[in-house]
Amino acid sequence: MNIAIVGTGYVGLVTGACFSEMGVNVCCVDLNAEKIESLKRGVIPIYEPNLDTLVSRNAKAGRLEFSTSLKEVLDNVSVVFIAVGTPPDEDGSADLKYVLGVAKEIGQNLKKYALVVTKSTVPVGTAEKVRSAVKAELEKRGVDIPFDVASNPEFLKEGNAIEDFMRPDRVVVGVDSDKARQIMESLYRPILLQNFRVIFMDIASAEMTKYAANAMLATRISFMNEIANLCELTGANVDMIRSGIGSDSRIGSKFLYAGCGYGGSCFPKDVKALIKTAKSLGANMKVLDAVEEVNESQKNILFKKFEKALGGNLKGKKVAVWGLAFKPETDDMREAPSLVLIDSLLKAGCEVSVYDPVAMDECKRRIGNVVKYAPDIYECSKNACAIFHVTEWKEFRMPDWEKIKSLADNPVIIDGRNALASTNLCGLKYVRIG
Repeated sequence: MNIAIVGTGYVGLVTGACFSEMGVNVCCVDLNAEKIESLKRGVIPIYEPNLDTLVSRNAKAGRLEFSTSLKEVLDNVSVVFIAVGTPPDEDGSADLKYVLGVAKEIGQNLKKYALVVTKSTVPVGTAEKVRSAVKAELEKRGVDIPFDVASNPEFLKEGNAIEDFMRPDRVVVGVDSDKARQIMESLYRPILLQNFRVIFMDIASAEMTKYAANAMLATRISFMNEIANLCELTGANVDMIRSGIGSDSRIGSKFLYAGCGYGGSCFPKDVKALIKTAKSLGANMKVLDAVEEVNESQKNILFKKFEKALGGNLKGKKVAVWGLAFKPETDDMREAPSLVLIDSLLKAGCEVSVYDPVAMDECKRRIGNVVKYAPDIYECSKNACAIFHVTEWKEFRMPDWEKIKSLADNPVIIDGRNALASTNLCGLKYVRIG
């Protein structure tokens, strides 16, 4: 089968590489000529474990190609995945201009049947807008070429995306025709043969499933952060509470970790978009309003703990920030708690040193040289009166605390991920969440 994937961002590139690994002939299309040329040279624009190997292997095998022209590709494919960005608009709604731009281009150039699949995270009703955009362009051309639309939302976790694609919890597919279903069944046959769940449903339900899933996970995080904050007032321990409630099979233990707030490309954007969708239909998402409010507040908790620990005298203090990405195994800093923390520290007059295994270049791109970029956690911690543990990278789990104690200025360790409690901190003051 030959398919095209429009958009070579995180979702598009991972999807294209994984489908090609399963034997599908894939052409990834992007208007950014520089990015396409880099991909042709094997240079990957994002950090995702093993993605570079997967892209290189399938490009060499001829199953994975890259192009800047959807028009040139369209005649040779039976499926077009739309995997372009849907950034939040000023009012919090998903901006669909790139999605609908691709739909319009398909309508302008379509010559034979194709299945148009939205892979981007889009609000309920987007598939119908895509259908209308394609149809409008066909009518302008005075041609009647059959096509179908479908929804196939992604559920990839950054840092584990390839495994998530190849061994998914489930694949959700929204269709409204037998032909579309048959094509998607054929495309996902390798996964079906391995007995992974491919769940077919109507298109609107598939679109909503993606938002509902992310909203539920975000809700669990904000709920535990609220419990953690209450624990600090009552003397309870949030980790013990997590163990107690997570052992209930009706609840489970995943996404019950207290911390300094969620970030990334999905949860913040999707919660906002779902709230906006509801408001546009005259409904209020009271729970999600609270989820968002709690999360925004939680991103300030590390700075507040720092203020409390130092008695408010912060100007000129040297501090270290371990971790910049919103989560480990990615360089993604979208909505990252580290950005909120660094901004507060700089405004308070602190001297900030930072280290992250992969997100240093991304941080420089975002905030420039207003902080010091250290080559490792030890250089980062020199003369620091406080060390913030913000991203739970594995290399931060068991540092040489004696060395850090000798390098830093009797620092307070402020753990935003509750990951260091079980280590021997060599007498250093330790502050955590909950």
